Amino acid sequence: MRPTGWRAWVALAAVVLLLGTVLLVADDLAPEPTPLPGPPENAPRVLVAMGDSTISGEGAHDYEKGTDGEDGNWCHRSRHASIYRTSLPTIDRTINLACSGAPSPQVGLGDFEQYTEPSQAERLAPIAARNRVTAIVVASGANDDPAFSHVLNACVEGWTGQGRPCHETVGPEWSQRVERMVPKLERALRDIRTVMSNAGYQETDYQLIVQSYAAPVGPNVAPDLQDLSGCPFRSDDLRWVQRTAVPILTTGVREAAGRVDARFLDLSRAGVGHEACSDERDPSREWFRRLAVEWDDLQHEDRATHALQESFHPNEAGHEQLGRCLAEFVDTGDQAAACLAGADGNLHAATSRGS
Repeated sequence: MRPTGWRAWVALAAVVLLLGTVLLVADDLAPEPTPLPGPPENAPRVLVAMGDSTISGEGAHDYEKGTDGEDGNWCHRSRHASIYRTSLPTIDRTINLACSGAPSPQVGLGDFEQYTEPSQAERLAPIAARNRVTAIVVASGANDDPAFSHVLNACVEGWTGQGRPCHETVGPEWSQRVERMVPKLERALRDIRTVMSNAGYQETDYQLIVQSYAAPVGPNVAPDLQDLSGCPFRSDDLRWVQRTAVPILTTGVREAAGRVDARFLDLSRAGVGHEACSDERDPSREWFRRLAVEWDDLQHEDRATHALQESFHPNEAGHEQLGRCLAEFVDTGDQAAACLAGADGNLHAATSRGS
């Protein structure tokens, strides 16, 4: 027979009290939730460079030990690379993971190697765990379908007469090459986001900056240098590189950056007036290497194929200028900017509204 009246109420109260006690005991015994990892608060604040030759320091000499051909590693990470010329007071340490010739798959996650080095994104993971990564700067995409360095080689062949002008051979398919590049670069950038997320970072904890490419040559070549002593290019090819190829490539890189909500730094006009071979009387005013031959390397079979690797990359002065502009951009809150020469002759980060 079920209890009725006041007996039923007493029984119900006892059950409720018992359940409450069990729940309290269970809560006391439950393990504390494991806090998610995150950016270490008191660790060194670091700036990381990832990508290809334009940010590794190719062309600036003084390469880090182990990256100048040793055991097949030709990543050419220079101590004069732009990332080391930022001089940001809020940064304790700068780390360069970039590798000359690296395509987007090697920048992202996966098994792709470049000059014996594994995925740059995988190498980012322990850095993010041990340091407080405040910004990551990426320069990538040109070594994917565009194969920009090979295009410049084709332009040289056009000058020698061994091939047709590069604006005729590559020009008609250039836009399609860049279009095929965009999803590959986007994938690499998403991989970087994934690595940072797995390390406990929110997207607001760090800056992801994607920079485009500068035109290393232009139509204002000094007449006496438009040959093998400096810049062996046809004038119509030089115009195509500066006015068509680089702007289209810039648009593609900008699109990939926008797809992952990364900040974008436009370098397409950064070298105007300071391209290779643009100043016959004062070469120190140029920010890019001319046709560069490492003659000693030609005497060694294992180095001969890399004897021209530095050609048409930013030189030490160029990396210094790009580093200055990058530092200014890091310190702003602008989503996009362009590196343009100011009244003082140096590069500065101009916001997209003014570029």
